[in-house]
Parts: sequence; structure tokens; C-alpha cells
Amino acid sequence: MLGESVADATGLSRHDAVQIGERMFELIGDALKRGESVKLSGFGTLDVRSRAERIGRNPRTGQEHRIAPHHTVVLIPSARLRDALEPARAATKVQK
Repeated sequence: MLGESVADATGLSRHDAVQIGERMFELIGDALKRGESVKLSGFGTLDVRSRAERIGRNPRTGQEHRIAPHHTVVLIPSARLRDALEPARAATKVQK
């Protein structure tokens, strides 16, 4: 779906648009694996965070279990993205 949208917007072939997108995501993934932050202008910053070991609980049974330490990717939205989402957030609050 994203490849088609890019192809329509740019005039590139769908194949070329998909190849560019796949390569872009490979480069983003490689940078994150190296522990680097990735800034996507107008969208936000992808960052790797370390999560400490913790105790989790199965909500159905209440049984506790260990969650191993791991790394996760977080998105810190840009001001432009937050502003763009603000009308949607306001509409959601009115409906509740």
C-alpha cells in the first residue's frame, strides 16, 4: 500500500518505489541495531531504549513471570506530527 502511494505521488514505477522503501527501512534498521538515533524530519525520532528486567503478571491467571531485559525502539514524535494529531485528539475527547 505504501509503495503504491509513493509511486502515485512521484511518478516512479511501483517496483522502484517498493525497492526504495525496502532499502530505506534496511538502513533505518541497521542504524538502530548500531544504537544510533534516526531522525525522520517532520515525523519524529526513532531511538533505542534499554528495558530492565522486571516481573510481569499474566492478567488471566495472576501468575508472575520474569521478563528478561531487552532493547526496544521508541518513536519520539516531532512537534509537527503532534500538532497534526491534535485535532484528532480533540475530536476523540469530545466523543467520550
